[in-house]
Amino acid sequence: MSDNILLHDRDARGVHTITLNNPKAFNVLSEAMLTAFQTAVDGVAADDGARVLVIAAEGRAFCAGHDLKEMRARPELAYYQSLFATCSKLMMGLRKLEVPVIARVHALATAAGCQLVAQCDLAVAAEGASFGVNGIDVGLFCATPGVALSRNMLPKQAMEMLLTGDFISATEARARGLVNRVVAPQALDAEVGTLVTRILGKPREAVAMGKTLFYRQLETGMESAYQLAGQTMACNMVHEVAQEGVQAFIDKRAPSWRP
Repeated sequence: MSDNILLHDRDARGVHTITLNNPKAFNVLSEAMLTAFQTAVDGVAADDGARVLVIAAEGRAFCAGHDLKEMRARPELAYYQSLFATCSKLMMGLRKLEVPVIARVHALATAAGCQLVAQCDLAVAAEGASFGVNGIDVGLFCATPGVALSRNMLPKQAMEMLLTGDFISATEARARGLVNRVVAPQALDAEVGTLVTRILGKPREAVAMGKTLFYRQLETGMESAYQLAGQTMACNMVHEVAQEGVQAFIDKRAPSWRP
């Protein structure tokens, strides 16, 4: 994929990093960016050794949402439907990955860029980062970003952002549940690394089962959620990683799968 669109690399531990790398355009999700992004996510999904995915960006913005100039050039309903379906597929692809996805947010995340942060499992932000769903300022209610945003924070908090277009700081984003941690810019990589290391110390199989169950149960009633959770825990318990982990606890030793 072109270096001026997106970078994708994987280290020996199975940690993938996808970096939005079109800083001159504030890393907007153009058609080319969406295509490259989807290809990279598919690559993570196909890697049986993948453990974590970090999403980062270069330049003065994390992601400024969709490419409005590109969108304005084709005022056709079918085109817009296809574009938003492509973006939604990408967002759901992140959710369906078996590995945790961490957003490394160093700066502005707006509209579909804010949606991207909300769609990730975890997010670490630099103190100067800001977040907004300000499509309403140009007459476009951020409906698709609202799907992810409303699943991160309380409905009235999300609706206020969607209706006013106002931005919130990284500190406020943490208070509302949009990000997990806020650190000084120079500490951003170390803080992301801390989360990655903690995850790598856990068995991949248990993490994969848990992530799948976590999001499935959120969309169901409580009784069904408990049924799904109970079945998942039973399947997890008979798996060798849990059998070994429990025995290691009994034996007062480290489990064999711990690095």
